[in-house]
Amino acid sequence: MRWVKIISAAAVFTLIFLGLQRLLVPKYASVVLEGGLIREYYQSDFNHDIIFIGDCEVYANFSPIALWEEFGITSFIRGSPQQLIWQSYYLLHDTLRFETPEIVVFNVLSMQYNEPQYEPYNRLTLDGMRWSRAKLNAISASRTEGEDWLSHFFPFFRYKDRWRDISAEDFRYFFRNPRVSINGFMIRSDIMPAGFIPAPLPRADFQFGDKALMYLERMVTLAAANNINLVLVKAPTLYPHWHAQWDAQIVEFAEKNNLLYINFLEYIDDIGLDFSIDTFNAGLHLNVFGAEKLAYFFGGILTEHFGLQDRRSEPQVATRWNEKSELYHNIIARQQREIETYGRIQSFLIN
Repeated sequence: MRWVKIISAAAVFTLIFLGLQRLLVPKYASVVLEGGLIREYYQSDFNHDIIFIGDCEVYANFSPIALWEEFGITSFIRGSPQQLIWQSYYLLHDTLRFETPEIVVFNVLSMQYNEPQYEPYNRLTLDGMRWSRAKLNAISASRTEGEDWLSHFFPFFRYKDRWRDISAEDFRYFFRNPRVSINGFMIRSDIMPAGFIPAPLPRADFQFGDKALMYLERMVTLAAANNINLVLVKAPTLYPHWHAQWDAQIVEFAEKNNLLYINFLEYIDDIGLDFSIDTFNAGLHLNVFGAEKLAYFFGGILTEHFGLQDRRSEPQVATRWNEKSELYHNIIARQQREIETYGRIQSFLIN
């Protein structure tokens, strides 16, 4: 009888602890929606021709729906804010637990970082990953000074002081997370034209660090071992600056490893980008109209270079993706109505 009481008390304590933890963990429904991106992959059908990995320059700048509608290509973006290259590498490892795409596209902006940067940004990537060896390794590689291991296993200890900020959305999304993207792409149909772009800050050294290069080499090896075509890209956004010295190193690396590398900054006119209408934050990221233009340009290159098949003739695939396409256009139309009525987008949630 005594053991029954002890076990019952332990079970009650565990339920209370887990309930409080769930309540306190951010839901990313009204602020920092990007924190919800990584987890959404696990609700997908794991049947993608292309997986994008990288920082904000993938989830804001490439439209999977445009790739589907124009070329019949299926894709998912595993992007997150300031995603560091070792996080991208372990996200690729994690992805291979579920599927093996034909192409992996990695955006190279994060090569500038050779050490862990900022714990809150780590959380936006790592918290959304399912538990696996890949997540454990990503945490180990990403931890900043003073970043507690235990808080990754039990987020309660990271967010225990958040009780002051508890709001209605924490209860609304207690049992289910809000959806913030369509296949990892965050839809922004508002416009903020590019204006003044600050001059590049001087740097003492433009050489990529050993750790960053090591993980890029590991990514090449992992892709090759799984017969995946790795493609390196630099998104065509005006800021932060992509230095010529960095670009030269990626060009050399791609040639050495027989990889396709595209610096889209060199093709802005060919893509048809107009930074007076194709960006929602003054040139840092493209809006949905710019992302569609980029997808049309990039999809043509990938189709020609790798011979990707048009999957619009596959009934099951077409049914799923046509539903995604309908939702995508409904969201854009809703945002446009909100901009016309209120002067801004009221909500960026998908559901």
